[in-house]
Amino acid sequence: MKIPGPDHPITIAPTGRPVQVLAGEQEIARTDEALTLAEASYPPAHYLPREAADMSKLQRSSDRTYCPYKGEAAYFHIVTSDMRIENAVWSYEDPYPAVAEIKGRLAFYPDRTRIVVG
Repeated sequence: MKIPGPDHPITIAPTGRPVQVLAGEQEIARTDEALTLAEASYPPAHYLPREAADMSKLQRSSDRTYCPYKGEAAYFHIVTSDMRIENAVWSYEDPYPAVAEIKGRLAFYPDRTRIVVG
């Protein structure tokens, strides 16, 4: 486990604006309670409460990845009657203490979904 610091900063703050996630034209999630995680030189990611998502359109994947700053990420596919988007969503279900605020929240890949902020 690595701790965020000056060489690899991580900040988490309320997004402060509504966030909507679309797959094609279908709404997958919407919330006013998103958190934005900014990590080092990576693009910021919006983490939405799980209850903000239509979980009937998400199917758990067997894929997992590991981040030394955040822990193990679980993945979900977006599955609807007319599409399947592989591993479009990730979640840290038991993150490291430095990023505990994102526990159980969902983040969506912007190249696989459309994320509308504001």
